[in-house]
Amino acid sequence: MKHRKQYRPAPPTHLSALAVPSYHRILVKHGLIEKTLSIPDAYRVFLQVGADPEVQKLSRKAERGRKMKHVPALYLATAMALQGMTKQELEALKLRIEEKRA
Repeated sequence: MKHRKQYRPAPPTHLSALAVPSYHRILVKHGLIEKTLSIPDAYRVFLQVGADPEVQKLSRKAERGRKMKHVPALYLATAMALQGMTKQELEALKLRIEEKRA
């Protein structure tokens, strides 16, 4: 009886998508930051995005009256709010965030 060869792929040379925090993936997906932005800087931008009045308005609609006690729920609400925004609203948000960073 022949045994199968053990196949071991080479270890990845770059960070996998799972190694990057979800807030980083959310911001990259919506074009608010570059993929190469560092994790701490991305977190600061994520906090600014979450504090934006337009995003808060949309995330309140998404949460439907329940208080969010867990951080991942905050990520989900922000992601849902960003998904509900039009391209023009996302561009305006990006400009507001860049003004705050400068």
